[in-house]
Amino acid sequence: MADRELTAPEPGGPGPSFPTSIGTSDADRIRLLGQDLAADLIGKVGFGELAFWLVAGRRPSPAQVRVFEAVLVALADHGFTPTAIAARVTYQSAPEALQGALAAGLLGGGSRFLGVTEDSGRFLAETLGELTREPTDDAGWDEVALAAVTRARAERRLVPGLGHPVHKVRDPRTPVLIALAEREGQRGPHLRLFEAIGRVHPRVLGRTLPLNGAGVCGAALADLGLPPELLRGFALLARAAGLLGHLAEERRTGLGMEIYRTVDRNARYVPPDPA
Repeated sequence: MADRELTAPEPGGPGPSFPTSIGTSDADRIRLLGQDLAADLIGKVGFGELAFWLVAGRRPSPAQVRVFEAVLVALADHGFTPTAIAARVTYQSAPEALQGALAAGLLGGGSRFLGVTEDSGRFLAETLGELTREPTDDAGWDEVALAAVTRARAERRLVPGLGHPVHKVRDPRTPVLIALAEREGQRGPHLRLFEAIGRVHPRVLGRTLPLNGAGVCGAALADLGLPPELLRGFALLARAAGLLGHLAEERRTGLGMEIYRTVDRNARYVPPDPA
């Protein structure tokens, strides 16, 4: 969409217009997604359903909500990741600015942590976009997956969603989310292609890697019809809850200060290499 050019209103004429389908408010009411927030949504719509609705512009079905919220749960926390450590240490540095600590953790969501959700969704969507028709059985999906992995290898690109720094054999989230999507009738082409990549990649890479949770989340979200370009946002939405939990614990334990002291007390000076 082209940038909207705003001009000063003519004297006595109507003012500038800023159209939105999200929400507006006046002295008496708040409108959100075409609904009356107080009368139609509060107490009647869950946060996961609302988050989906806000982005997709359509109200999800109950089955879609169950899969979507399962993905949010799967991505909420993964222990002392760099994002959690960043949030904790920042909180110890500036405890008066909770938003800064939360933001510090969210800013770490990238190609190695959390961003894989979007990277996988994009990779799968791009591969599917090149098909004239979708396969009808596992053999057909394996053929598509083999070509995609082979091309990525030839181009020296990583296949997103493969491998995990902790779960070396199987990510426990992956089979649960795939089974849930199947049960809810939401196991679509992105998940089927992702599963096929799991089956065929050893033939190309020469080793077997697990399909990681972030990758299966990206595939599941894409099958729900959510834009691949926004999938990282959902990972960050989920991780915000986990980070807030870390910060609540940080108030009780002060581990961030211990992390800082451990690193500081074990720092070893190394003379710089001569120019």
